[in-house]
Parts: sequence; structure tokens; C-alpha cells
Amino acid sequence: MAKTKKFPGLKKAALDIGADIVGSLLLAVGIFCFSEQVNIAPGGVSGVAIMLKYLFGLPVGLMTMIINIPLILLAFGFMGWRFAVRTLRTLAFNTVILDLLVTPFFPQYTGDRMLGAIFAGVFMGAGLGVIFFAGSTTAGTDIISFLIERKSPNIRIGTALLLIDGAVLASSAPVFGDVESVLFGAVALFCQTKLVDSIVYGADKGHTVLVISSKSDLIARRVIEEMDRSATFLKGEGAFSGEDTRVLMCVIQPREYRKLRDIVSEEDAAAFMVVSDASRVMGEGFKPF
Repeated sequence: MAKTKKFPGLKKAALDIGADIVGSLLLAVGIFCFSEQVNIAPGGVSGVAIMLKYLFGLPVGLMTMIINIPLILLAFGFMGWRFAVRTLRTLAFNTVILDLLVTPFFPQYTGDRMLGAIFAGVFMGAGLGVIFFAGSTTAGTDIISFLIERKSPNIRIGTALLLIDGAVLASSAPVFGDVESVLFGAVALFCQTKLVDSIVYGADKGHTVLVISSKSDLIARRVIEEMDRSATFLKGEGAFSGEDTRVLMCVIQPREYRKLRDIVSEEDAAAFMVVSDASRVMGEGFKPF
């Protein structure tokens, strides 16, 4: 315990490196075991490297590193040396794990091409999600998508990746001489972006609940006491009656919805309740800022 307090940075560094290793391994499995074998280049620099291997037999990990050098310089110029160093560390893990661990020793999937595309997207998306969640990137178009997400927070990383990687995906048709490569690559890319968004933003999701009731005080008290959640009263006015009313607003985690619904129905069966998804919730009781 004393060591953790004395060296608080050691735990974070260990977690970051662990995320790099796990994420890189998942990513490498998706690239080598599934993408390469079924001729799929699902976007990004790794997609370009897969096409180069198909054309010239060059190692995917090494080519990814070489192509990423100017993009790492871009990361240094726009996001500072800490981000660039972290990205370089992650990229080094990717290269070593892909070329020296997964490629020599792991088997390649040779079955149905659709299954190959799906699992390529799942493994690659899971790997990227773990790396992004830890605050790093794998360089390449990930850096560009990270910059877009920082400048425009409403655009998710997965969505930005989908837009950028679409161009790489389209270019795979003439390389592989097969239009189906683009179609299967699109399936892989879709699965990849969904996994990225689920991992990166899944912990931030919640529900925003609005309750209009004559017994909002009782409902709010039970929410605070039984759910350990706070609530906010908003001033409202009935459009038909013209009477002032108070709208109870509460933000909850998805698993807490049933409990809140039961409280509202028990206190006021005539209450009006509106539930909407909150894609990102930050603050006390949720993910910290």
C-alpha cells in the first residue's frame, strides 16, 4: 500500500503498458489470423500494409511502422510530445507482437469469408478500443480520428475512423482484383467501429429521465434514499392548464432504470415519464472528468 502511495505513477504506467499489450495482441490476431488470409483491408494504415504484403510480400508490422513515421510527427506537432511518445510506444508493441509473435506462431483462419470478415472486425475493434480507452492510439488514421474527436466532441472516434478508412477500403478492390474484398472489408470495418465505440464510450452511457408528477417530491426523496442518486427540479408550465409544475430530472445508469420505474409507478401511477439515452455522462457517480 505504501509503495502505491509513494509511486502513484507506477500503477498507471503498468496499466497503460498492459492495455498496449492486450490491445496489440487482439489487433494482431484480427490482422494476421483473419484479414490477411481472406484478402480484406479494413481501412487504416494496417489496411495499406496488408495490401503491400499482398503485392510485395512485405511484413505488415514493419510497413505499418514505416508508414506511420510522418503521422507520428504530426501527432508531435499537434498534440505534444507526451502523446507522440505514448503513440510510439503503442506502435512498437503492435509491430513486435504482430511480426514476431502472432505471425510466426498463430494459425490463420481459412473458412468462410464472411465469418473471417466478422471476426477480423471484432478482434481489431476490440484491440483498438482497449488502446483508445487507455488514452493512446495506434498512429495511422487513428491519430487523425483522435484529432477530429478532440476538435468536434460530437463526432465519435469510431465514426471518424469509418469516414477516413472508407477511402482505404475502396482502394482494396483494384489491389486484390476482387470487388467482394470491398464488401467483406466493409463488414469488418462496421464491426470494428461498433466495438471501438462500445468499449470507449460504453462506460459513459446512461439514461436521462424526466418525470412529471404531482408527487415529484416523494419520488425525488426515494431516488436519493434508495438509489443513492441525486435529482434536479426543473420549472415547467402546463401548455393546456397553464399551471406551474416541477419536472424531476434524474440521470441514471442503464441497470438502474427498472428500479426508478418501479419507484415512479408506486408513488404515482398517473405520472408522465420520459426516458432518453445519454451517450456520454461524466461526473459524480459516473466516469470522472
